[in-house]
Amino acid sequence: MNRKISFSLWYVLLAVMAVILVHDFLIALQKIEEIPYSEFRTLVGAGQVAEISISSHTLTGKLKPQGESKEQKLFTTIRVEDPDLVRELNQHGVTFTGVVESTFWREILSWLLPAFVFLGIWFFIFRRFGQAQGGFMQVGQSKAKIYMEKDIKVTFADVAGVDEAKEELREVIEFLKTPEKFTKLGGKIPKGILLVGPPGTGKTLLARAVAGEAGVTFFSISGSEFVEMFVGVGAARVRDLFDQAKLKAPCIIFIDELDALGKARGMGPMAHEEREQTLNQLLVEMDGFDPRIGVILMAATNRPEILDPALLRAGRFDRHVVVDRPDKIGRLAILRVHAKQVTLGPDADLENIAAMTPGFSGADLANIINEAALLAVRRAKDQVGISELQEAVERVIAGLEKKNRVLNKMEKERVAYHETGHALVALSLPGMDQVQKISIIPRGVAALGYTLQLPTEDRFLMTKSELENKVAVLLAGRIAEELTFGEASTGAQNDLVKATDIAKSMVKAYGMSEKLGTITLERERQPQFVQIQAASEKGDYSEETAREIDCEVRRIIDEQYERVKRLLGDRKAALQEGAKLLLEQEVITGSELKSIMDKV
Repeated sequence: MNRKISFSLWYVLLAVMAVILVHDFLIALQKIEEIPYSEFRTLVGAGQVAEISISSHTLTGKLKPQGESKEQKLFTTIRVEDPDLVRELNQHGVTFTGVVESTFWREILSWLLPAFVFLGIWFFIFRRFGQAQGGFMQVGQSKAKIYMEKDIKVTFADVAGVDEAKEELREVIEFLKTPEKFTKLGGKIPKGILLVGPPGTGKTLLARAVAGEAGVTFFSISGSEFVEMFVGVGAARVRDLFDQAKLKAPCIIFIDELDALGKARGMGPMAHEEREQTLNQLLVEMDGFDPRIGVILMAATNRPEILDPALLRAGRFDRHVVVDRPDKIGRLAILRVHAKQVTLGPDADLENIAAMTPGFSGADLANIINEAALLAVRRAKDQVGISELQEAVERVIAGLEKKNRVLNKMEKERVAYHETGHALVALSLPGMDQVQKISIIPRGVAALGYTLQLPTEDRFLMTKSELENKVAVLLAGRIAEELTFGEASTGAQNDLVKATDIAKSMVKAYGMSEKLGTITLERERQPQFVQIQAASEKGDYSEETAREIDCEVRRIIDEQYERVKRLLGDRKAALQEGAKLLLEQEVITGSELKSIMDKV
């Protein structure tokens, strides 16, 4: 094979340095003795100097042989302004010549060496920059990762829990395999397919599975990879991406995190000119390519509400496929897919785990299987059992257990009554999630204890009374402390935040206030799939309405406070017995607390 010869400026610098070193080495081999000028004058006066060469700075010469030796020693000395030197040399018969030193190479080197150093540094910097950016001269080329047909091993069999989305995309696969079935009737496949859904639900995996099922080339790129520090690079990359795709048609272009590129123009306090130019080029390319050539554009986002309307109109991303969090059947299917990679024990009931994890995404479920496998290894087990799976669910929900965090006796007692209060009220009120576990072992960052409630089924709607019951359960921990110790602690801060948020939503969003009526007072539309803590802003209502909202929120909280206070007052004996058992065991189940309630 012919080896490619590469040129580098470092080779030139090394060659110049080698020449200088060789020159100095050859001079050193000549054994030229350096003597003082006074000694030189003495040698001239003694008639021992045979010849000298006079240069601008030095005198170099040979001495006459002394004794039987016929060797002429070489010497050099510094030149001194001496007007009598020429006369002395003539008087003693010393042959002398003047040497006119050529400054050509010295001047050349004085220019070239700094230039080579500068060019070397410049070349080194831009070479490093090119490694980071994929080549300095290639900044305008697409950075999409290209997966050929044989490289894509993902199919629909590897994607579980999103059966509706898979059905929507089978039409795209059919078009990529047999486009003539659609074109002979004049039908056109949608140019763009937008996958929308919460993070971790498998949007990227689903897009790769479509390419794997269709057996076509797959171009994958993130929306943030289009925009760089150079003006015009994003638009150039969009053009290059579509040019490459047309050459490899039929194929799929997949843009992940489309909201990084396709955010509505003019949105926010600062407009991003380069990003808007890139978006404009994407819109032009989507209008310009013919869908009959077999190029399908797919994209994924969890923020569809901030996308530019021009992207979502008919003829561009005109088909939206929702990839939502899976239901119980979907969660079970996802758990089975990921459980193929681990060895499960006979007691590992995945259906039970699927029931325990409502609202979990596919990524969360994959994390549960992985955490359970790590726990089994830590415990020196050969199989993953139900205890490891349940512990993994708790770790994802509440955080890592911190058994080394030592609480003093008073704090531990407060936490026990606090958590028992939550559990007692949850067991007493109708429609509440099942209490599975009460623990006073600290978990996560700040949780000194927790009450684990797991629903028995998926719920999509909640009634007014159920929301009020949730507020009551959240307030129960603080009220249990007040009834037992006469005052509250800071441990209920997170409970109060959640209870206040529910009460505000009941008044402002759900129209569940009789005083304000069936209206919504939310100012901004909240993100559809991403939970974001919005800044506290006044809505489009008067100061009087704002005051009424505050009064209604206060009324809901106060009513549930008094309700829970009465309930726990009636069951104070069960509260004390449950807290005592919790202090002894540190962890009790909901059924154990229920039996205490029935006895007392």
